Amino acid sequence: MTDTKPTVLFVCVHNAGRSQMAAGWLRHLAGDRVEVRSAGSAPAETINPAAVQAMQEVGIDITDQTPTKLTWEGAQESDVIITMGCGDACPVFPGKRYEDWKLEDPAGKGVDAVRPIRDEIKARIEVLLTDLLPTA
Repeated sequence: MTDTKPTVLFVCVHNAGRSQMAAGWLRHLAGDRVEVRSAGSAPAETINPAAVQAMQEVGIDITDQTPTKLTWEGAQESDVIITMGCGDACPVFPGKRYEDWKLEDPAGKGVDAVRPIRDEIKARIEVLLTDLLPTA
């Protein structure tokens, strides 16, 4: 990681659910101590409404986010890349820290099914933060 704040990139297929929730959690819990990015290998038109609602229930607003296409440059400029089911579409760079989070895809699910995914993402973000910012 860099001498400044670490950059974390969350990647899933549509950049509409899991990666957006993860980015929302990290922004919320880390504040400006971490640069947060998210992208998708085949981005959707909009964020999953059930993901938006589930995050609003815990006081995190992700309505201003837009699904974004994963770029080579965006991945290359990140210190940590966390994939969530993007398969072979995720680029691999030597020397980068990678984690692959096996999470259920919230696509097509209602908010009741998305809440447990949201909560699992939060728990993973908390662990990630203790590693990225050990004095936090």
